Amino acid sequence: MMEMFKKMIGDKKEYKMMMARVEALPEDYQYVFKKIQNYMWKFTAGNGMDMLQIQYELIDLFEAGAAEGREVLEITGDDVASFADELVANAKTYVAKYREDLNESILNRLGKK
Repeated sequence: MMEMFKKMIGDKKEYKMMMARVEALPEDYQYVFKKIQNYMWKFTAGNGMDMLQIQYELIDLFEAGAAEGREVLEITGDDVASFADELVANAKTYVAKYREDLNESILNRLGKK
């Protein structure tokens, strides 16, 4: 129980540090990041920690773009939803987990695995 509590505190601290980086970005970047982040939460598995690495990479990308003086849509393109879909494509999502569980249960039952 104590380990879980420590991990939860550490996760919150890490999240706050990550969001401090976001708050340092230009306003348009912040807005787009938060919209993408909100979209990503819909695809997360479990407690959302699977999306943190993707979000760190997005922050790195946005920091580099802002430093170069680029507009945020120069980085994401006008179809931000497709950009976000590409980000989460390799993340383990609930849908992927459900698909995996379905196939595994059937294959196990039928002796194919």
